[in-house]
Amino acid sequence: MDHGPARERILDAAEELFYARGIQAVGMDAVRSASGVTLRRLYQLFPSKGALVEAYLLRRDARWRGALTSYVDAVDGPAGERVLAVFDWLGRWFAEPGFRGCAFVNSFGELGGTAPEVAEAARGHKEAFRGYVGELVAEAGGSGATGAHIALLAEGAITTAALTGSSGPAEEAREAARLLLAAAPR
Repeated sequence: MDHGPARERILDAAEELFYARGIQAVGMDAVRSASGVTLRRLYQLFPSKGALVEAYLLRRDARWRGALTSYVDAVDGPAGERVLAVFDWLGRWFAEPGFRGCAFVNSFGELGGTAPEVAEAARGHKEAFRGYVGELVAEAGGSGATGAHIALLAEGAITTAALTGSSGPAEEAREAARLLLAAAPR
């Protein structure tokens, strides 16, 4: 039996609700209502809220990193421009209606101490992002330390954009990343 369409509707609803309201504020009945599936079907596919949260985070990770990678891969220019494109993409994301910051930081803040699967998903997302930025910086001739610094600039921009409601932090972090790349030992 194909669970795909119902599973996707549930995950779509969960993502929208969890990201907008927070995980603890959203009950399984709200996810059921928003997805249009029965509560029985919801629990057949996701036996617990924890299982649904984990699936939501894993899918969001794949989508978020996939969108970022596609954007950066479309940049035709020197490797350093690909690094800076990360910040251009972040700026677009920050400007989207309903932007509430990093779903992984938000989830970790809510549940990380009590839900190991949330902590693991958040750590995995952050490690993968840091690794990706590090690879881009290495392609541009920068060191591992420079890659780590630029990843921290991106993380700071995400948090600052969420708190200020502005896409400006992406531009500011982009300029700082440009300066780091220019000053990085080759």
